[in-house]
Amino acid sequence: MAFQTPITIREAVEQIHAKRYSLPAIQREVVWSTDQIQRLFDSLMRDYPIGSFLFWHVERARTGNYQFYEFMRDYSDWDNQHNAKANVTGQDDIIGVLDGQQRLTALYLGLLGSYAYKEPWKRWTNAAAFPKRRLHLNLLSSAGEDSDLQYDFQFLTDAEAKAADDDTYWFRVGEVMNFKKQVDVNNYLIKSGLMQRSQEKATFANGTLFKLREILHDAKTINYFLEKDESLDKVLQIFIRVNSGGTVLSYSDLLLSVATAQWKKLDAREEIHGLVDRLNQIGNGFAVDKDMVLKAALVLSDFKDIAFKVDNFNKSNMLKIEANWDAISGALLDAFELVASFGFNRDTLTSNNAVIPIAYYLMKRGLPKNYSQDKKQAADRARIQKWLILSLVKRSFGGKPDNVLTPNREVISANNSEFPLDAIRAKFRGGTKSLDFTGDEVENLLESRYGQPYTFSLLALLYPTLDFRNLFHVDHIYPRSVFTQARLLKRGIKATDIPSFIERVDSLPNLQLLEGIPNQQKSDSDFADWFKDTVKGATAQADYVSKHFIPKIDYKLANFGTFFEERKALLREQLQMLLGVAKAPTSKP
Repeated sequence: MAFQTPITIREAVEQIHAKRYSLPAIQREVVWSTDQIQRLFDSLMRDYPIGSFLFWHVERARTGNYQFYEFMRDYSDWDNQHNAKANVTGQDDIIGVLDGQQRLTALYLGLLGSYAYKEPWKRWTNAAAFPKRRLHLNLLSSAGEDSDLQYDFQFLTDAEAKAADDDTYWFRVGEVMNFKKQVDVNNYLIKSGLMQRSQEKATFANGTLFKLREILHDAKTINYFLEKDESLDKVLQIFIRVNSGGTVLSYSDLLLSVATAQWKKLDAREEIHGLVDRLNQIGNGFAVDKDMVLKAALVLSDFKDIAFKVDNFNKSNMLKIEANWDAISGALLDAFELVASFGFNRDTLTSNNAVIPIAYYLMKRGLPKNYSQDKKQAADRARIQKWLILSLVKRSFGGKPDNVLTPNREVISANNSEFPLDAIRAKFRGGTKSLDFTGDEVENLLESRYGQPYTFSLLALLYPTLDFRNLFHVDHIYPRSVFTQARLLKRGIKATDIPSFIERVDSLPNLQLLEGIPNQQKSDSDFADWFKDTVKGATAQADYVSKHFIPKIDYKLANFGTFFEERKALLREQLQMLLGVAKAPTSKP
């Protein structure tokens, strides 16, 4: 390994653009956010060091022995998160990047690429929620006192970049690649009218743009070492050594790197990333990542130690995972299909790790592909659903999930003729991960509120007979839109009652599960009117009242307080029964 003559950022980015720099398959994918990229460019503008780099030289004659990937050019959370495979059949040697991929990728995305991330309040299933953004620099003012950055770098859409005022002029950073000479900066400043601004603004624009050009074209910023040993084992050890000293590279990244290097028949990187994508497309979508898939691979392979420790990722373990990959991936797909049939998605499944014991059970029992719909398995599915809900509501997988995954696996391994709900509860009884509930815990559950991640799980427990393959919404029984100070006063509610009305509207006793279409039809209707007009006939009304734990009172708005307390009592009784909690003794008068 030898230190090489430093190069400029422009030279490095041009090498990436020409596909002369590639990424060994052991490298992970893009993980830096736009904030991190902006911070990197700010550091460069302030002459802060950005660290050294480690490159790997592979002669053309041996490039076919390894798998390489291209750098990310246009990242998108919607449809472009994975690096493309590199074509190494050309006439040139390959330079692989062992240390510095994230920094080089950030430089490329900021200068020649783009970054698309989801806009808030838009659905993950909406492609328009992920507009393409390019890095821009404000040439008229700094980042401001509320920021620890000095220069105002931001990723903006084309429309956002057109916004301009006395303190704002957005310059697309990539344009500076064309400023080969200093006179190009002057020409741009004149052409854009920036030199006609006030002296203070013109001076700032001049200094900022000249500085940006300097760090890109003139400064020898990329200091790197070059490794020429082509032994993959040595390169892997170098990679682990330089990346495991801090928290930048997770152990799951290292596991994926080792698997990629040591699998013989399958491409671990493509298999694992492909499985993550397939899992996230099930039902209404999940938020699975490679960490969860790799953890599941360790659990489902029956390794005694399932911790993310480099020493455990030896060649024999990696080959066992490869040999079992079809069974592992199939079990995970079946498990998430089952969890989706319970109504869960990325917003309501509060722990992806909770699906791993389900996958282990499905694999051990060898259940058929139609398990989630087989009527003969309804009772077994109900046990799985209850275990999942109890685990989520109890937050059993918080903290160190290994302390929950291993005991669950032990019980399932010894009892898999049916899902061993009772045996699992017995295993954890008395410990910090117990699935048993106390009366106080039930009272806390009754305080759950709309929008909280565990509220759906609790409602699903209360509605065990619903077919969640249909879309269900968490509905406010008394419509939320009415519960404002002005509207309640207008409806004749006493001013002294209004604070408690508003406080209670989002609480569990005012929430129910309702199918999507009926919920849309109900919309903001008064509950009394909707119940009378929609739930017609004594039989239908009795069924609705029973299924939704609705007290039999007058449902006019003024009675909301009474409704709330009586439904809370009904829910308390139901939860105590479902969770096996003894009722508190009532004192005699």
